[in-house]
Amino acid sequence: MNKQTKNIIRFSLLAFAPMIIMGLAGTRIDYHSPLGTGLAAICMLFPLIVTIILQLIAHEKPLRNIGISWKVNRWWFIGWLLMPVIALIVTGVSALMPGAELTTNTELIQAQVYAMNEMAQGQGGIAITPMLLIGITLLSALFAGATINALFAFGEESGWRGYLLRQFKGQHFTKSALIIGAIWGVWHSPLILLGHNYPEHPVTGVFVMVLFCMAFAPLIQYFRVKSGSVIVAAIMHGTFNAVAGLSIMLIDNFNDLLCGSTGAAGIITIVLIDLGLYCFDKYVTKEQIFTSQL
Repeated sequence: MNKQTKNIIRFSLLAFAPMIIMGLAGTRIDYHSPLGTGLAAICMLFPLIVTIILQLIAHEKPLRNIGISWKVNRWWFIGWLLMPVIALIVTGVSALMPGAELTTNTELIQAQVYAMNEMAQGQGGIAITPMLLIGITLLSALFAGATINALFAFGEESGWRGYLLRQFKGQHFTKSALIIGAIWGVWHSPLILLGHNYPEHPVTGVFVMVLFCMAFAPLIQYFRVKSGSVIVAAIMHGTFNAVAGLSIMLIDNFNDLLCGSTGAAGIITIVLIDLGLYCFDKYVTKEQIFTSQL
Protein backbone atom coordinates (compact mmCIF):
# COMPACT_ATOMS: atom_id res chain seq x y z
CA MET A 1 0.00 0.00 0.00
CA ASN A 2 1.57 3.31 -1.09
CA LYS A 3 1.55 6.58 0.84
CA GLN A 4 -1.26 8.12 -1.21
CA THR A 5 -3.58 5.17 -0.60
CA LYS A 6 -2.83 5.27 3.13
CA ASN A 7 -3.66 9.00 3.18
CA ILE A 8 -6.95 8.37 1.38
CA ILE A 9 -7.95 5.70 3.92
CA ARG A 10 -6.86 7.83 6.91
CA PHE A 11 -8.74 10.84 5.62
CA SER A 12 -11.91 8.84 4.93
CA LEU A 13 -11.94 7.18 8.36
CA LEU A 14 -11.17 10.37 10.28
CA ALA A 15 -13.79 12.35 8.36
CA PHE A 16 -16.41 9.64 8.87
CA ALA A 17 -15.87 9.18 12.62
CA PRO A 18 -17.42 12.50 13.78
CA MET A 19 -20.31 11.96 11.34
CA ILE A 20 -21.16 8.73 13.16
CA ILE A 21 -21.14 10.64 16.45
CA MET A 22 -23.40 13.32 14.97
CA GLY A 23 -25.66 10.60 13.63
CA LEU A 24 -25.96 8.98 17.07
CA ALA A 25 -26.61 12.38 18.65
CA GLY A 26 -29.21 13.00 15.98
CA THR A 27 -31.49 10.36 17.44
CA ARG A 28 -32.25 13.01 20.05
CA ILE A 29 -32.03 16.05 17.76
CA ASP A 30 -34.48 17.16 15.08
CA TYR A 31 -32.26 17.97 12.11
CA HIS A 32 -35.11 19.96 10.57
CA SER A 33 -35.06 22.38 13.52
CA PRO A 34 -32.78 25.46 13.64
CA LEU A 35 -30.48 23.58 16.04
CA GLY A 36 -30.37 20.59 13.72
CA THR A 37 -29.66 22.80 10.69
CA GLY A 38 -26.80 24.43 12.56
CA LEU A 39 -25.33 21.07 13.53
CA ALA A 40 -25.61 19.86 9.92
CA ALA A 41 -23.67 22.97 8.85
CA ILE A 42 -20.99 22.18 11.42
CA CYS A 43 -20.65 18.71 9.86
CA MET A 44 -19.46 20.43 6.69
CA LEU A 45 -16.37 21.62 8.56
CA PHE A 46 -15.16 18.11 9.49
CA PRO A 47 -13.23 17.47 6.23
CA LEU A 48 -11.42 20.79 6.73
CA ILE A 49 -10.46 19.86 10.29
CA VAL A 50 -9.24 16.43 9.17
CA THR A 51 -7.23 18.03 6.36
CA ILE A 52 -5.45 20.31 8.82
CA ILE A 53 -4.79 17.45 11.26
CA LEU A 54 -3.27 15.20 8.58
CA GLN A 55 -1.14 18.02 7.21
CA LEU A 56 0.20 18.81 10.67
CA ILE A 57 1.01 15.13 11.23
CA ALA A 58 2.89 15.14 7.92
CA HIS A 59 4.73 18.33 8.99
CA GLU A 60 3.07 20.36 6.24
CA LYS A 61 1.78 23.89 6.57
CA PRO A 62 -2.02 23.75 7.03
CA LEU A 63 -4.04 24.37 3.86
CA ARG A 64 -0.94 24.44 1.65
CA ASN A 65 -0.95 22.51 -1.61
CA ILE A 66 -4.69 21.80 -1.61
CA GLY A 67 -5.48 24.13 -4.51
CA ILE A 68 -6.38 27.40 -2.79
CA SER A 69 -5.98 30.15 -5.38
CA TRP A 70 -7.65 33.58 -5.57
CA LYS A 71 -6.79 34.16 -9.24
CA VAL A 72 -10.28 34.76 -10.60
CA ASN A 73 -10.98 33.55 -14.13
CA ARG A 74 -14.06 32.87 -16.25
CA TRP A 75 -14.51 29.38 -14.80
CA TRP A 76 -15.38 30.93 -11.44
CA PHE A 77 -18.42 32.63 -12.99
CA ILE A 78 -19.38 29.75 -15.29
CA GLY A 79 -19.37 27.30 -12.39
CA TRP A 80 -21.30 29.69 -10.15
CA LEU A 81 -24.01 30.54 -12.70
CA LEU A 82 -24.32 26.93 -13.88
CA MET A 83 -25.84 25.92 -10.54
CA PRO A 84 -29.18 27.80 -10.88
CA VAL A 85 -29.38 26.56 -14.48
CA ILE A 86 -29.05 23.01 -13.17
CA ALA A 87 -31.73 23.72 -10.56
CA LEU A 88 -34.16 24.92 -13.24
CA ILE A 89 -33.48 21.88 -15.44
CA VAL A 90 -33.89 19.58 -12.44
CA THR A 91 -37.26 21.21 -11.74
CA GLY A 92 -38.37 20.46 -15.29
CA VAL A 93 -37.16 16.86 -15.10
CA SER A 94 -38.85 16.47 -11.69
CA ALA A 95 -42.16 17.46 -13.30
CA LEU A 96 -41.83 14.43 -15.61
CA MET A 97 -41.66 12.01 -12.69
CA PRO A 98 -44.73 9.86 -11.90
CA GLY A 99 -47.34 11.79 -9.95
CA ALA A 100 -45.35 15.05 -9.90
CA GLU A 101 -46.78 18.32 -11.17
CA LEU A 102 -45.07 21.62 -11.97
CA THR A 103 -47.01 24.52 -10.45
CA THR A 104 -46.56 27.90 -8.80
CA ASN A 105 -49.54 27.13 -6.60
CA THR A 106 -47.86 24.80 -4.10
CA GLU A 107 -48.61 25.27 -0.41
CA LEU A 108 -45.00 26.33 0.21
CA ILE A 109 -45.11 29.11 -2.38
CA GLN A 110 -48.54 30.32 -1.35
CA ALA A 111 -47.50 30.45 2.32
CA GLN A 112 -44.36 32.45 1.48
CA VAL A 113 -46.23 34.81 -0.87
CA TYR A 114 -48.86 35.44 1.79
CA ALA A 115 -46.28 36.13 4.49
CA MET A 116 -44.24 38.46 2.27
CA ASN A 117 -47.34 40.36 1.12
CA GLU A 118 -48.44 40.83 4.72
CA MET A 119 -45.04 42.33 5.47
CA ALA A 120 -44.96 44.41 2.27
CA GLN A 121 -48.42 45.88 2.83
CA GLY A 122 -47.49 46.94 6.32
CA GLN A 123 -44.50 48.82 4.91
CA GLY A 124 -46.15 50.10 1.74
CA GLY A 125 -44.16 47.73 -0.49
CA ILE A 126 -45.04 46.14 -3.84
CA ALA A 127 -47.24 43.09 -4.12
CA ILE A 128 -45.34 39.79 -4.27
CA THR A 129 -46.41 37.30 -6.94
CA PRO A 130 -45.28 33.66 -7.17
CA MET A 131 -43.00 34.46 -10.13
CA LEU A 132 -41.47 37.41 -8.29
CA LEU A 133 -40.90 35.17 -5.28
CA ILE A 134 -39.07 32.65 -7.49
CA GLY A 135 -36.91 35.44 -8.92
CA ILE A 136 -36.07 36.73 -5.44
CA THR A 137 -35.30 33.17 -4.32
CA LEU A 138 -32.86 32.64 -7.22
CA LEU A 139 -31.06 35.95 -6.70
CA SER A 140 -30.74 35.46 -2.95
CA ALA A 141 -29.53 31.89 -3.52
CA LEU A 142 -26.83 33.13 -5.91
CA PHE A 143 -25.65 35.65 -3.33
CA ALA A 144 -25.74 33.15 -0.45
CA GLY A 145 -24.04 30.51 -2.58
CA ALA A 146 -21.01 32.71 -3.23
CA THR A 147 -20.75 33.97 0.36
CA ILE A 148 -21.92 32.22 3.55
CA ASN A 149 -22.78 28.92 1.82
CA ALA A 150 -19.41 28.87 0.05
CA LEU A 151 -17.68 29.41 3.39
CA PHE A 152 -19.25 26.28 4.87
CA ALA A 153 -18.89 24.38 1.59
CA PHE A 154 -15.17 25.14 1.69
CA GLY A 155 -15.14 23.04 4.86
CA GLU A 156 -16.03 20.05 2.70
CA GLU A 157 -14.26 21.01 -0.52
CA SER A 158 -10.91 21.58 1.20
CA GLY A 159 -11.13 17.86 1.85
CA TRP A 160 -12.84 16.36 -1.20
CA ARG A 161 -11.43 18.49 -4.02
CA GLY A 162 -8.44 19.69 -2.00
CA TYR A 163 -6.50 17.27 0.19
CA LEU A 164 -8.16 14.09 -1.11
CA LEU A 165 -7.84 15.04 -4.78
CA ARG A 166 -4.12 15.67 -4.25
CA GLN A 167 -3.73 12.05 -3.13
CA PHE A 168 -4.97 10.94 -6.56
CA LYS A 169 -2.20 12.77 -8.43
CA GLY A 170 -1.09 10.60 -11.34
CA GLN A 171 -4.40 8.73 -11.34
CA HIS A 172 -7.11 8.81 -14.02
CA PHE A 173 -9.39 11.87 -13.76
CA THR A 174 -12.71 10.03 -14.03
CA LYS A 175 -11.66 7.15 -11.77
CA SER A 176 -10.54 9.57 -9.06
CA ALA A 177 -13.75 11.60 -9.35
CA LEU A 178 -15.95 8.53 -8.97
CA ILE A 179 -14.00 7.22 -5.96
CA ILE A 180 -14.05 10.61 -4.26
CA GLY A 181 -17.75 10.87 -5.09
CA ALA A 182 -18.44 7.48 -3.49
CA ILE A 183 -16.53 8.46 -0.33
CA TRP A 184 -18.36 11.79 -0.28
CA GLY A 185 -21.73 10.05 -0.59
CA VAL A 186 -21.05 7.46 2.13
CA TRP A 187 -19.81 10.28 4.38
CA HIS A 188 -23.36 11.73 4.32
CA SER A 189 -24.97 8.43 5.35
CA PRO A 190 -25.37 9.07 9.12
CA LEU A 191 -27.38 12.23 8.43
CA ILE A 192 -29.29 10.62 5.55
CA LEU A 193 -30.42 7.82 7.88
CA LEU A 194 -31.84 10.52 10.15
CA GLY A 195 -33.98 11.83 7.30
CA HIS A 196 -31.70 14.48 5.80
CA ASN A 197 -32.52 15.02 2.07
CA TYR A 198 -34.74 11.91 1.94
CA PRO A 199 -37.07 12.13 4.95
CA GLU A 200 -39.57 9.68 3.42
CA HIS A 201 -36.94 7.08 2.41
CA PRO A 202 -33.91 7.38 4.73
CA VAL A 203 -32.45 3.91 4.06
CA THR A 204 -32.87 3.94 0.29
CA GLY A 205 -31.75 7.55 0.42
CA VAL A 206 -28.24 6.47 1.44
CA PHE A 207 -27.77 4.64 -1.86
CA VAL A 208 -29.35 7.44 -3.88
CA MET A 209 -27.08 9.98 -2.18
CA VAL A 210 -23.99 7.94 -3.10
CA LEU A 211 -25.17 7.84 -6.73
CA PHE A 212 -25.82 11.58 -6.67
CA CYS A 213 -22.36 12.38 -5.28
CA MET A 214 -20.70 10.09 -7.82
CA ALA A 215 -22.56 11.94 -10.59
CA PHE A 216 -21.79 15.41 -9.20
CA ALA A 217 -18.11 14.73 -8.46
CA PRO A 218 -16.84 14.69 -12.10
CA LEU A 219 -18.65 17.96 -12.79
CA ILE A 220 -17.30 19.83 -9.79
CA GLN A 221 -13.84 18.27 -10.20
CA TYR A 222 -13.72 19.41 -13.84
CA PHE A 223 -14.29 23.02 -12.76
CA ARG A 224 -11.76 22.58 -9.96
CA VAL A 225 -9.14 21.58 -12.55
CA LYS A 226 -10.15 24.17 -15.17
CA SER A 227 -10.21 27.06 -12.70
CA GLY A 228 -7.12 25.93 -10.82
CA SER A 229 -8.79 26.63 -7.49
CA VAL A 230 -10.69 24.67 -4.85
CA ILE A 231 -12.50 27.95 -4.05
CA VAL A 232 -14.54 27.46 -7.23
CA ALA A 233 -15.61 24.02 -6.01
CA ALA A 234 -16.75 25.63 -2.74
CA ILE A 235 -18.75 28.30 -4.58
CA MET A 236 -20.40 25.70 -6.81
CA HIS A 237 -21.15 23.43 -3.85
CA GLY A 238 -22.52 26.31 -1.79
CA THR A 239 -24.65 27.67 -4.63
CA PHE A 240 -25.99 24.22 -5.49
CA ASN A 241 -27.13 23.83 -1.88
CA ALA A 242 -28.74 27.27 -2.00
CA VAL A 243 -30.77 26.68 -5.19
CA ALA A 244 -31.64 23.03 -4.45
CA GLY A 245 -34.93 24.00 -2.82
CA LEU A 246 -36.33 25.48 -6.04
CA SER A 247 -37.81 22.20 -7.24
CA ILE A 248 -39.34 21.60 -3.81
CA MET A 249 -41.10 24.95 -4.15
CA LEU A 250 -42.43 24.29 -7.65
CA ILE A 251 -43.30 20.59 -7.59
CA ASP A 252 -46.56 19.28 -6.20
CA ASN A 253 -46.63 15.64 -5.00
CA PHE A 254 -42.87 15.82 -4.42
CA ASN A 255 -41.14 12.43 -4.07
CA ASP A 256 -37.73 12.77 -2.42
CA LEU A 257 -36.24 9.78 -4.31
CA LEU A 258 -37.49 10.84 -7.73
CA CYS A 259 -37.71 14.63 -7.62
CA GLY A 260 -35.33 17.39 -6.64
CA SER A 261 -31.63 18.05 -6.92
CA THR A 262 -30.53 14.97 -4.98
CA GLY A 263 -33.21 12.67 -6.38
CA ALA A 264 -33.36 10.80 -9.69
CA ALA A 265 -34.17 14.04 -11.52
CA GLY A 266 -30.97 15.64 -10.21
CA ILE A 267 -28.85 12.59 -11.00
CA ILE A 268 -30.19 12.38 -14.56
CA THR A 269 -29.62 16.09 -15.14
CA ILE A 270 -26.07 16.09 -13.80
CA VAL A 271 -25.07 12.94 -15.69
CA LEU A 272 -26.24 14.60 -18.92
CA ILE A 273 -24.19 17.70 -18.07
CA ASP A 274 -21.20 15.44 -17.32
CA LEU A 275 -21.58 13.93 -20.78
CA GLY A 276 -21.86 17.39 -22.30
CA LEU A 277 -18.66 18.49 -20.58
CA TYR A 278 -16.95 15.30 -21.71
CA CYS A 279 -17.84 16.06 -25.35
CA PHE A 280 -16.82 19.72 -24.89
CA ASP A 281 -13.51 18.60 -23.40
CA LYS A 282 -12.83 16.01 -26.09
CA TYR A 283 -14.08 17.68 -29.26
CA VAL A 284 -14.01 21.45 -28.59
CA THR A 285 -11.12 22.28 -26.27
CA LYS A 286 -9.44 18.91 -27.00
CA GLU A 287 -7.73 19.04 -23.60
CA GLN A 288 -8.79 15.45 -22.84
CA ILE A 289 -9.12 16.19 -19.11
CA PHE A 290 -11.74 13.49 -18.56
CA THR A 291 -9.52 10.81 -20.10
CA SER A 292 -6.17 11.99 -18.77
CA GLN A 293 -4.25 11.63 -15.52
CA LEU A 294 -4.36 14.29 -12.82
